[in-house]
Amino acid sequence: MTHLLVSWLVLSLVVLLTAVLLPGFRVRGLLGSIIVAALFGVLNVAIGWLLFVAIGIGTLGLGFLLAFLTRWVVNAILLKLVDAITDQLEIDGFGWAMIGALCISVLGAVADYALRGLV
Repeated sequence: MTHLLVSWLVLSLVVLLTAVLLPGFRVRGLLGSIIVAALFGVLNVAIGWLLFVAIGIGTLGLGFLLAFLTRWVVNAILLKLVDAITDQLEIDGFGWAMIGALCISVLGAVADYALRGLV
């Protein structure tokens, strides 16, 4: 349970930092980033795998071969879904969602690596 809460907090801070770095990616404060991180996490668990499989099959297996690119596109789609669901996140277009997904992935990986020994 502690790991889940720490992951949620890290994702919230990463979303907030992404909003600071990217002009086309805006979140409404710390509470907004917590809400966005929760929605993103729930959508990722609920339909992220389905989108991944659909893209993999739709590209005749190429999506599975290039899984890192497929995951990146799925995360961008999920960010746009969160943008549509809540007013806490505003993304100017799919290009900004792609850059935001990349930024969130990189910053999240760095934060996960930094916190690996602590939790």
